[in-house]
Amino acid sequence: MEPSKLTAVILFLSLSTCNAANSKLFREYIGAESDSVKLTDMPINSDVEVHFILAFTIDYAKGPTDGIFNIFWETNNLKPADIASIKNKHANVKVAVSLGGDTVDGDRKAYFEPKSISSWVHNAVSSLTQIIKQYNLDGIDVDYEHFRADPNTFAQCIGQLISTLKSKGVIAFASIAPYDDSPVQSHYLALWKKYGHQIDYVNFQFYAYDKGIGVSQFLRYFDAQASNYKGGKILASFDSGGDGGLGPSDGFFEACNELKKQRKLEGILVWCADESKKYGFRYEKQSQDLLASA
Repeated sequence: MEPSKLTAVILFLSLSTCNAANSKLFREYIGAESDSVKLTDMPINSDVEVHFILAFTIDYAKGPTDGIFNIFWETNNLKPADIASIKNKHANVKVAVSLGGDTVDGDRKAYFEPKSISSWVHNAVSSLTQIIKQYNLDGIDVDYEHFRADPNTFAQCIGQLISTLKSKGVIAFASIAPYDDSPVQSHYLALWKKYGHQIDYVNFQFYAYDKGIGVSQFLRYFDAQASNYKGGKILASFDSGGDGGLGPSDGFFEACNELKKQRKLEGILVWCADESKKYGFRYEKQSQDLLASA
């Protein structure tokens, strides 16, 4: 082979290797369903980067509050002192907060409902900065699932929020949590198109697919969403109760091992610690062990 062609091949292979890499990132939602789970209950492998995501903060009081966020996660064991303690004890732990979620207080849908882009962004930056500083948080996750605004408005509001919080040094990272539903995807893909460069992780809810999918179907879904959110760090995810998608006892870890072989395993996401407690957090341990060997 001619030297110039050989150099080109080596360069191509080098770039391909750099663009495809496994990650040792473990993320889990906590505080949405129970006040009995403590951060100190959670397994933490020192060889893995661990993100706990408080679920949720919502711009809602007795009605929508146009970007003025209030705390809806269970705070009994998730107070500022609890977060400071776990982060001081484990240098590999970071804590984020998720915006939105499915419902408010378990019954009313949590709508994204801004009065205007400018008012929502102004209020959101102010109220979230206060919460993030009070609780010593590192990032935000966006998990709105119901919308009373068009995709462009959602994209501008969320994109400007993330950009502003990052530029002010309030957060170090941001993630989004879409799932395969047409209205949901239209909003998040509009956001990704305009502000994908500001989004560090895609917490895709693969557990929102029908229960009982097999390993091969999970991998097809994963590739489809990696194509939708091209260039993003897509996390493989499961529901610890096995209520949807590919459950942890039904082949999820087999799928992760296949993704690891393909150098596509960029992290594992779990919903949620509140459900996992009754299983002794065994799937969290298994997830982190798998990632540590990636």
